[in-house]
Amino acid sequence: MSSDQGKATTANFWDEKPWWCQPWSILLTGVACVAVSWWWPNLLWFTVLIAIGVIGWWGLFLVLAPGIYRQQIQQQLSEQDQISS
Repeated sequence: MSSDQGKATTANFWDEKPWWCQPWSILLTGVACVAVSWWWPNLLWFTVLIAIGVIGWWGLFLVLAPGIYRQQIQQQLSEQDQISS
């Protein structure tokens, strides 16, 4: 049994993150980046590039990372159940 299997882990990905890495702050920062990129330099192509980057960033941190974390927690719990039975 590895040392991290014995630890109690929370099933909520966001409980382990600081305030600046919460969904609301990620969304707010992304919206602000797109808004600023439209306000200055006011170029559509530049804003579109920034928006594509922001959407990718959101997908990574708001969808993929929590999903992978949830899968790892479920795998650890099933391994612990198999070991204890």
